[in-house]
This record gives sequence, structure tokens and C-alpha cells, in this order.
Amino acid sequence: MAFQMGGGGDDDLAEVSDINVTPFIDVVLVLLIIFMVAAPLATVDVPVDLPVSNAQPQPRPDRPVFLTVRADRSLHLGDDVISREQLPMALEHAFNGNRDGRVFLRADSGVPYGELMEVMNALRSAGWLKIALVGLEGAPASP
Repeated sequence: MAFQMGGGGDDDLAEVSDINVTPFIDVVLVLLIIFMVAAPLATVDVPVDLPVSNAQPQPRPDRPVFLTVRADRSLHLGDDVISREQLPMALEHAFNGNRDGRVFLRADSGVPYGELMEVMNALRSAGWLKIALVGLEGAPASP
């Protein structure tokens, strides 16, 4: 009975031309999971019940400044709670002194109209004249 131990052929040194894609797929799946978890955390949003609007959506700036009036009548600039007295200074800081910026005003649907007008008057008296009202997008209006 004869057998060969560690033969001297070149069969062991043959090049493999196939690409192993298993590690690539693993990395892509891990990145997908990371982005799926991180994407909702990246959005800055104060929960508010917005009324529906059927106006044509306008393009948004790269970094919009949202002023939110919640149902309890508290003011939020971005994610920060501010008082009405702090509003002019907070806007000045948010826009770096540029009064040509547009303030996106969001209000809960339970906020009375008079309260919303008081906030708009405070914005006007502070020198911010470009105010955009934000609402949920609904079905387009029929002509």
C-alpha cells in the first residue's frame, strides 16, 4: 500500500481568480443598518399637529429656521424652547444678523388664530418680515 505525502507538484500554488464577495456584502449590510438607525436621529423635529395645506410646495433652503408654536403655546426655535422675550435675540443668532432670512412658522392646529397673529406681530416688530407658514401637504386644489 503506497501513498504520497506532500507531493512536490505546483497544484498548491495555483492562482485563484475568483473574487470573494462575502466580506463586501457583510460590510454593505452593516453600513445599511447604521444608516437606517442614524437617519431618523438626524432629523430635528418638534412634534406638532400641523393643519393640511393644498398649496404648491416651494423649494426649501439648505438650512431652514423653524419657529414652532405648540398647542401649549410654547415657542421652539429649532429644538430649543424660547420665551417671547428671547425671540429677537434667538433669531438674530440663528440668522447671524441677516434679516433677509425667511422664518418658517409652524403652529399646532389647536393654537388659536389670535395667538398665531401675536407671534407674527412679535416677528414683525423684531424686524423679521419674511415669514413662511408651514403645513402638511394635502391634495392639490382643483381649479
